[in-house]
This record gives sequence, structure tokens and C-alpha cells, in this order.
Amino acid sequence: MMDKLKQVWRVLAKPSVHYSLGFLTIGGFLAGIIFWGGFNTALEATNTEEFCISCHEMEANVYEELQGTIHFSNRSGVRATCPDCHVPHEWTNKIARKMQASKEVWGKIFGTINTREKFEAKRRELAEHEWARLKANDSLECRNCHNFDYMDFTRQAPRAAEAHSTSLASGEKTCIDCHKGIAHHLPNMTGVKGY
Repeated sequence: MMDKLKQVWRVLAKPSVHYSLGFLTIGGFLAGIIFWGGFNTALEATNTEEFCISCHEMEANVYEELQGTIHFSNRSGVRATCPDCHVPHEWTNKIARKMQASKEVWGKIFGTINTREKFEAKRRELAEHEWARLKANDSLECRNCHNFDYMDFTRQAPRAAEAHSTSLASGEKTCIDCHKGIAHHLPNMTGVKGY
């Protein structure tokens, strides 16, 4: 075994007999560009609503719920898609979120939420994970579209104007603290203070 490793090392450490250093450098550079392009293409392909609802679990549960909300259809014609709310826009945060989402692939493979009953049984756990993620990043995905600087508090209901102009603007709370269930049905909140 050790002889094999030494032989492989000698081949790797030895200069190329057939190709020039320039050819290998340019070839490596071009291979890197092709890899990076393929990686980004795959990343963007998994960052579409079509991809998100391509599995039965999402289409039959949360996507159906989204269709009845203002985030899906409204007077302004601006529509939030799954990645708008569930995938950060900045590249490093997006990659981190995609790595976290790889756990969802295992759930798909093993049928963790492949029926409505299983989904409902795990709904609160899934929602709490998402709420914690939004709380930790100060509801960044919400703020990509909703910005305090552009809110007209005079056109909001008194309770909303009060909340937006005080506790949210001061940083005491974040969007998800008050807007749980804005795009999807709330899970069973029995035992949770305020519900």
C-alpha cells in the first residue's frame, strides 16, 4: 500500500513530460471557469420557485397556503417566491443556507414529511427553525423588500404604525416577531405565550 502511495506521489511531483507548464496553467484556468460556471448555474437552478415546488411535500402543503396570501397575489403585482423569503441574497449566506437545506434532501429521501399528516406533525418544528433563522438574521429576507426608510406610517393602521415606528425601528424586535403566519398557516401554537 505504501509503495502505491509513493508511486502516485512521484507521478504528481514530477514535471509533465507531455504538456508545458503554460498549457497546464491555461488548462487549469479554463477548467476552473467551467467548474465555476456550472456550479453557479446549478446554484441558481435550485434557487427558483419551480425547483422548490418540484417535490410533492412543498407543492401540496406550503405552496398551496402561499397562494392565498398577499405575498402571492396583490394589487401592486409584486410577488414573493419561495427563495425570496427562504434563501438569503448575499452569496456567502446563500451558500450557508444551501448547505443547511441539504438536510431537507435527506427528509425527501426518507419520507419525513411525505404525507399531510407527517407534515402537520412536524410543522411546528419546521416553522420554529425558520423563525429562529429569521430572528438571527434580523429578518433580512423581509427587509430585502420591506424597508423602514420607505414606510409611510401615516397610511398604516395605528397599531402597525406604533410597532413599526418604535420597537422595530429601535431594533428591539424584528419582522418575524409579529408576522409569523404571514405567508403560511401557523402550526398548533398551544402553550406558546401570545397565541
